[in-house]
Amino acid sequence: MIPAVMPTYARVDVAFEKGEGAYLFDQDGRRYLDFGAGIAVISLGHCHPRIVEALREQAGKIWHTSNLYRILGQERLAQRLVDHSFADSVFFCNSGAEAMECSLKMARKYHDETGNPDRYRVVACTNSFHGRTMATIAAAGQEKLLKGFGPAVEGFDHVAFGNLNETRAAITDETAAILVEPVQGEGGMLPASADYLRGLRQTADEFGLLLIFDEVQCGIGRTGKLFAHEWAGVEPDILAAAKGLGGGFPVGACLANEKAASALVAGSHGSTFGGNPLAMAVAGSVLDVILEDGFLERVQAIAKGFRGRLETVAKAHPTVLTEVRGKGLMLGLKCEVPNTTLSAKLFENGLVTVVAGDNVVRILPPLIIDESHVEEAVGILEASCAELSKGA
Repeated sequence: MIPAVMPTYARVDVAFEKGEGAYLFDQDGRRYLDFGAGIAVISLGHCHPRIVEALREQAGKIWHTSNLYRILGQERLAQRLVDHSFADSVFFCNSGAEAMECSLKMARKYHDETGNPDRYRVVACTNSFHGRTMATIAAAGQEKLLKGFGPAVEGFDHVAFGNLNETRAAITDETAAILVEPVQGEGGMLPASADYLRGLRQTADEFGLLLIFDEVQCGIGRTGKLFAHEWAGVEPDILAAAKGLGGGFPVGACLANEKAASALVAGSHGSTFGGNPLAMAVAGSVLDVILEDGFLERVQAIAKGFRGRLETVAKAHPTVLTEVRGKGLMLGLKCEVPNTTLSAKLFENGLVTVVAGDNVVRILPPLIIDESHVEEAVGILEASCAELSKGA
């Protein structure tokens, strides 16, 4: 008999009932150090007082009106995102997949509006992940995502991540945009090089294409900058954000420069729940914290030290770990053992992580961690690697 909750997830048999800062507590009261952060979502830790207060205050005012009317929280949050990014305009939605859908629609609409309706194809990367909608699984192009959902949405051409020559060779008269994650998350925590991102910008300009960055996972401070592409000193035309923006509350955003955003006019796109007052209040409070003086610099500093500690553990346990990857506090442990084996052992010992492609265990702690949390996590990793090494 099928369960009442549709069985679309391979869940760990535990239910968390409470969260405080970097910690989770299960129904039996056991404490876990949460370095999965709900898959890079809990950016400021569990129940951050600023977020709790913002939600509580807004909940006593108004929850929903729809986008038939002005929503002042949208206007305030959009202006702050514009002030701190490349963007000139923002569309709010509820998830990363929705932000990507908006990005893809915008790219097609831009070329239609500028007299080139035949330009609709997108050059995307192998090993990528952009969401679970029909269009976003086609954008990723991975067989494991597409199997059973064919025929795939047409209009995507796939090239190797990091290969600028392949990207240029894939461009045709029908190409509308280039899509890339500045750091591939689900694909194995692989950062794009600065030269590659700069080359994509130059290529897009050369061929009259729009450049789309998927920063659903790597954005909102995760790498130590508000957006990961800032490290390369380049700007996209369109960017999808979500996850950490709401700190645990569902919210997504599609940011765009004026050239791209002008293609979407009244009636061309929309969302019933997107940008509702609750989501805007929470996301605004998240930005309040992340944009405070010194916050991102602190993330960079803690990430540098943490990575060094992880690399030391990896060298000490070569039969378990082969490499440390990633950027900022978006880190990955490339495993010699199955990544599910290491992740399960870490969980058994009280550390929550998330697996990824290419046999990688993701390390995605809240951005508010301090040295004591790093020390605790490293201790659990060392003990877990030692247990697995002994077992081997």
